[in-house]
Amino acid sequence: MELSITDRAVQRIREIRDEKQIPDSAMLKVGVVSGGCSGLTYDLDFDTDIEVGENDKVFDLNGIKILVDMKSFLYLAGTELDYTDGLNGQGFHFKNPNATRTCSCGESFSI
Repeated sequence: MELSITDRAVQRIREIRDEKQIPDSAMLKVGVVSGGCSGLTYDLDFDTDIEVGENDKVFDLNGIKILVDMKSFLYLAGTELDYTDGLNGQGFHFKNPNATRTCSCGESFSI
């Protein structure tokens, strides 16, 4: 199973790159870290100075290069990254089939 990304998320990532003058060569690091109401939380960050590790996963999804470390990938396999700006909140959202529980704000999860 791999990661996927919606067209809305791709568009917003490109807008952020333009606004912050982040080069197209920068990878979007997607990870999972301890924290949040449910125990684990998602982490997104651009990085231009990345050393790709032997076990890291790199995806090129619609022109967006995404780097996921292996530990995080175990939690994220099959996840879709989306972006919404509706009434329920603006921001990136993860549709993670591995999550057994999420908090009400959708920022953290557990497996």
